[in-house]
Order: sequence, then C-alpha cells, then structure tokens
Amino acid sequence: MEGLVTRTTGSWYKVISDSDGGRKCYDCRLRGNYRLRGNKQTNPVAVGDLVTFDLQTDGTGIIREVHDRENYIVRRATKLSKQTHVIAANIDLLCIVASLHLPRTSTGFIDRLLVTAEAYHIPACLIFNKIDLYDYGLLGQLSQLQTLYGNAGYSSFGVSALHGTGIDRVKEAIKGKRVLFSGHSGVGKSALLNAIDPTLNLRVGDISQWSLKGKHTTTFAEIFPLLVDGSPTYLIDSPGIKEFGMVDITEEELSHFFPEMRERLHGCRFNTCTHTHEPGCAIKQAVEEGEISTERYENYLGILNQIQTGNLPW
Repeated sequence: MEGLVTRTTGSWYKVISDSDGGRKCYDCRLRGNYRLRGNKQTNPVAVGDLVTFDLQTDGTGIIREVHDRENYIVRRATKLSKQTHVIAANIDLLCIVASLHLPRTSTGFIDRLLVTAEAYHIPACLIFNKIDLYDYGLLGQLSQLQTLYGNAGYSSFGVSALHGTGIDRVKEAIKGKRVLFSGHSGVGKSALLNAIDPTLNLRVGDISQWSLKGKHTTTFAEIFPLLVDGSPTYLIDSPGIKEFGMVDITEEELSHFFPEMRERLHGCRFNTCTHTHEPGCAIKQAVEEGEISTERYENYLGILNQIQTGNLPW
C-alpha cells in the first residue's frame, strides 16, 4: 500500500492512504533495518513523505520504502550535532510567517529560511501576521519590508489571523498546494491555519511576559488535508524555530540563493567573486546604486561569515 505521512511522533507515523478505494489513516512503524543505511538525518521519514507500507494483521503498517523526495526543508538537528532534521518533504510552497510585534522576526532569520528554500528549489512567500497590533510606525516598516522582498522576487501578505484580515489573499495563494508554514514560536502559525479553516481548531499559544517571545504549542510537524475553495490542499504546521541552521551550503553557492544577486552574477569580473572585497563586483555596484537592498546584502555577509567560520546557528 502507498500513502502520505501526515504526522511523526517518536517511532510511529500517521499515514493516510487511498489504496482501498477510500481514504483511511494508519499507524505505521519503520522497518527495523531501515535506519542502518548510513542516513545522517535524525528522521528518515518526515511529514510529506510518500511511503510504501505493508498492512499487518493488527491493522498497523510497516513502512518498507520511502519514495524519492521532490524537495525538502532541512536544518541542523542540534548545535553540536552533524546530523540534520527534515522539517517536511515534497513542498509546493514555503510560507514564512513573521511578525513585527511580540515577537519580532528579524530579516536575518527570514533570509536564512529563504536561502534554504532557494537551495532546495522551493517557492516561498512571506506572511506578516498580527497587523491589527501595528501602530503607524510598524505599518511603515511593514510597507518597507514588503517592498524590499518584492524587489527580491517574493510575494508577501499583511494579515491578522485574529480578525481575518488578508486571509482570502493567502487562501488564493495556497489553494491546491502542499504548503509548509514556518517561523518563530508566537508569530501565529496555528492561529493562521485556524483562520484559513476554523474546523482545524488548533491550539494557540500565548506570549511569554518574561521574554516577550512565543511559547511552543506545536510540538511536531503535522499535515492537515482540507479543501480550500474546493481545491484539495495540504497545510503543514510546524514547531516554532528559535534559530535556523542551514545545511550544506558553501560560500561559493550562497549568492546564487539570493535571486536579486543571482541575476547579476555574470557581471562580476571574477567567477570566484565573494562580493566582499573584489574589484569589478556587480553585486557591490548594485548595492551602491540601490538596486539591491543594503539590508539583504548585509544579511548575505552575515551568513557568509557564519559559513566561513563554521559558526552557523542551529
């Protein structure tokens, strides 16, 4: 039988399958020797994976094959580990949920997620939540950020999951797709999914009054199959990320994952240009002329330094 992994908890996996002519959900385990194949990932099976499993007499399944992935979002497992953790696989769209107020999402965090999405060929967009809490100054910052990322080629939405503002535009962007929602704890990922489909009734967390940061409410990634405007859509809610550690991206590759840089690389004098000190650099010239934002360029330099020093966040 074949099915889609919708949830992983320890050694058990929820798998939905249409193999018997109707959609059913099965509790599955991974075949014992599967983990011995030299896999450097902490989770050889992730939500979004398509798997083949054998149904047992007790109604559970044994996963014997994980199909090749179209793509996936991966991060370093822990600060001291060389292993990686797959957040989700086979994604049509990454929605980075951000907030400018309680908690504030930095552009550095956003850009690390965007670089990873570019590296794994996953389209991405930005959803700035909690606009009902923004004062005049924050609304101005929102406009600037939407212009900044729009110039880099990314769509963005200003929404209020609490009041439903802007949700219709988000639904139009995600319908018919497999969509991963990712961001810091407390930015309102679960609330956003509830606004998209109130029947989900996902638990929504509070903001810590001590740290002014979000409390974890989603403890594992999970796929929710639903209809958005009549189109079968799969929404993936994921645990909040404090830091995001990129994996296997070299300093030579990094600028290729900034779209506004990528389209200008042919103009650099040297093929090995790092866009830091070299003469005849088209990227530095574009920054000086205002064609590439200074903030995005500074975030590029920050990530480059982390790659060169091995001091990547996790």
